Amino acid sequence: MGSSAPRHRANPRTAVWRNWAGNVTARPVREATPASVEELRTVVRQAAEDGLTVKAAGSGHSFTAAAATGGVLIRPDRLTGIRSIDRAAGTVTVEAGTRLRTMNLALAQYGLSLTNMGDIMEQTVAGATSTGTHGTGRASGAIAAQIRGLELVTADGSLLRCSATENPEVFAAARVGLGALGVVSAITFAVEPLFLLTAREEPMTFDKVTAAFDELHADNDHFEFYWFPHTDSCNTLRNNRTVGPPAPLGRLKGWFEDEFLANGVFQALNSVCRAVPAAVPAIAQITSRGLSARTYTDIPHKVFTSPRRVRMIEMEYAVPREAVLDTLRELKAMVERSDLRISFPVEVRTTPADDIALSTASGRDSAYIAVHVYRGTPYQQYFAEAERIFVAHEGRPHWGKLHSRDAAHFADVYPRFGEFTALRDRLDPDRRFANAYLRRVLGD
Repeated sequence: MGSSAPRHRANPRTAVWRNWAGNVTARPVREATPASVEELRTVVRQAAEDGLTVKAAGSGHSFTAAAATGGVLIRPDRLTGIRSIDRAAGTVTVEAGTRLRTMNLALAQYGLSLTNMGDIMEQTVAGATSTGTHGTGRASGAIAAQIRGLELVTADGSLLRCSATENPEVFAAARVGLGALGVVSAITFAVEPLFLLTAREEPMTFDKVTAAFDELHADNDHFEFYWFPHTDSCNTLRNNRTVGPPAPLGRLKGWFEDEFLANGVFQALNSVCRAVPAAVPAIAQITSRGLSARTYTDIPHKVFTSPRRVRMIEMEYAVPREAVLDTLRELKAMVERSDLRISFPVEVRTTPADDIALSTASGRDSAYIAVHVYRGTPYQQYFAEAERIFVAHEGRPHWGKLHSRDAAHFADVYPRFGEFTALRDRLDPDRRFANAYLRRVLGD
């Protein structure tokens, strides 16, 4: 088949789709891999003619079924690459299926960078932004907050361009659109000249980091920390802009700490903990005592991101920033009085308020608490107890991570929820982009 038509695949032996964590599967009627916006529009129009729903799936890094479909599954593997760079405007436009890694490496070659990033680079730009992926930052927000424009293929196959000045009501919602408003075909991000960050990692006790949290947040461009359950140990990460000079991690040291220890050894320990849960507290005490400080200076994507090869299941909630310490202390107390055995650290990050309708930071300065378990380890009790605490503090769950909330909850915690659902009614009245997850979180 020539490049003028989108490729389809409907082999029942190969059509099962799985997410990265392996906890979500789907069997679409067919798959399509369009290589252009026109091909993408054709796929959507053909699905409508056939009475099928449509979902786009990026790298599958969501733990929810946000991208699952029994209709047409769009794989954006051929919708990739940088479309244009506008240095005067400080923007880059990329195709929706471009991996964050590809974009970050290309931008660095052009002497450019995003202002802030999450901690992995495996996602596609559309998947990362549509589910609200974020890093941590005192004044710089999630990846979606850096969007300056996007293209959206809507339910009738139309191409809708939106920005702060063009279709602004769509722009206000579609930056974190959950795949509910259409299929994103391209995104324009704000970029800036490449800069250097000095990373300082330092062990700290739980009491010390929580006592100093407000100061650490205020004094650093980017601050986060990890608490290791069954211990009083934390590891803190402070990233700040610097004029240099560069002082990157040595190749051997970086491989040993970030690949061998943080991935290889960590996976082996988690395998032991999964097989022998009673050993978790003792192993946690030993490993947390092995934390050490390090400092290095490098370009942004080499500081913000790191390889995450250990498969896990995750839940993350955003709470008002002023509520994060009470929330975390309650979580710690819950773990300590329970019979839970948790081998993964708990991650705490922050972002400033933004103006995106369904961003977890919409309208409020936010802090994030993420809980994880090693893949194959029971998580239901841990996540249910953690979620009860998060919800009590006005928590908003990450759209791509496990939670049990429904549309009634979101209507309560998002002041602009009705604005989003009204736009969905207008752009997708026949629910061409619906699936079970969207029906639960947005309503029918």
